[in-house]
Amino acid sequence: MAKYRKKPVIIEAIQLNWFNWDKVLQFAGVGRLEDGRPEGHVPEDGSSNCGLLIPTLEGVMLVIEGDWIIRGIKGELYPCKPDIFEATYEPVQEA
Repeated sequence: MAKYRKKPVIIEAIQLNWFNWDKVLQFAGVGRLEDGRPEGHVPEDGSSNCGLLIPTLEGVMLVIEGDWIIRGIKGELYPCKPDIFEATYEPVQEA
């Protein structure tokens, strides 16, 4: 069977946490205020974890604190778990 290597592609991504919530909302184009509260999802189990609902090509998906939100080459968004992100992507030095 033939083998293939993924073409190198530079993507934009941001990791979700409480400290960059505004930047995440701007990056993903979601989280606008509704009734004085950010739209999205915040767990009600008393934990400090945050979560956000983002639109993807497969439908609306939940991104939880620590996950990465990736913007693909056509502008699409998708979530990525931290261990997969670390194994798949590396930082790019901008010129």
